[in-house]
Amino acid sequence: MTRKPEISERDFADCPDRRGTGSEKWDRWQDRDLLPLWVADMDFRSPECVLDAIRARVDHGVFGYTHEPPGFAPALADHLAARHDWQIEPEWVVGTPGVVTALATTARLLAAADDEILTFTPVYPPFLFLPGLAGTRCLRVPLAQEAKRWAIDWDAVRAAITPNTKLFWLCHPHNPTGTVFERSDLVRLADIAEDRGLTVVSDEIWCDLLLDQDRRHVPFASLDHPAARRAITLLAPSKTWNLAGLGCAAAIVPEARLRRDWRAAGGGLVPMVNPLGYAAAEAAWRQGEPWRLRLLDVVRRHCKRVVEVVAEIPGLSCVPPQATYLVWIDCRGTGIANPQQACEAAGLGPSDGREFGAPGFIRLNVACPADRLEEALRRLQRAFA
Repeated sequence: MTRKPEISERDFADCPDRRGTGSEKWDRWQDRDLLPLWVADMDFRSPECVLDAIRARVDHGVFGYTHEPPGFAPALADHLAARHDWQIEPEWVVGTPGVVTALATTARLLAAADDEILTFTPVYPPFLFLPGLAGTRCLRVPLAQEAKRWAIDWDAVRAAITPNTKLFWLCHPHNPTGTVFERSDLVRLADIAEDRGLTVVSDEIWCDLLLDQDRRHVPFASLDHPAARRAITLLAPSKTWNLAGLGCAAAIVPEARLRRDWRAAGGGLVPMVNPLGYAAAEAAWRQGEPWRLRLLDVVRRHCKRVVEVVAEIPGLSCVPPQATYLVWIDCRGTGIANPQQACEAAGLGPSDGREFGAPGFIRLNVACPADRLEEALRRLQRAFA
């Protein structure tokens, strides 16, 4: 039997050149000398166990219409039990092409025209624009920036809810701030949801990338609470094992009626998941743990380095992320009206905070080789010199 090579630091240093491959990340500024550290995909190769699973599926040679293969839901269920102490039934799992697609589906499934969807800001941009596309309205409740985390303003949450508010879209762990919500936060949110008749849809795509080793991820739906038992949870291996382009995610929907109505709610616009995505997801959940642990070592080191450099630049500040491979940087103290423009002029391409509902901020993706990150930080310093 051939022994698999050990996962080493080189796996996170020798990265393929993504230019000319149709990469959304690298093509955005393809005609400029600009380092793209914006969209949340990594420049690291996916782990060998995933590549082997894809090769085996390709060798099968047939790629017909594909629903969830028999190993997909059990792989996710076993992963959640082992990693997060959450026991689910495999029959609750519905395959979907992505978490964004699943969010859009919940708006059509659980809200009507002119209903409202509540969410925290700043937040991943689809949380802000998908409600409008579904004919509903988005209610925004700003998180409060503290020294060590971004906190929930509970008075603002209660004040925002109206009789037309039907859903709460929770990003947990939170993108872009990197906040890991505590169990007490989730219970309090569940109490409000139960009292006001809201269904919580929890996007937990970042749950396997916790940086703070003193914290653990608590799935919202794992709470012993009525609001948790009717919640919908969205998950994918894409962020942790760099599989976004394979378009495979999962919705955990305990209620049988909602599962029956799920595909119809897509309005004929949501395709089936492709077979390579299913193969990759199952392999990541079953065999990807050693690679994930080495990735966390790299990301922790990179985030620490960014936080150090940000602290040296007058006018910049950031709350160290507790999860994700993203650093959310407050540029308002620089007096520069458009920090995104300043960064691009210096050859750096972060995400623009305005897209997250937070002008004056940028988001930096640190999941790249260390030498590339160092060059990006030199450009960040130049942008705000």
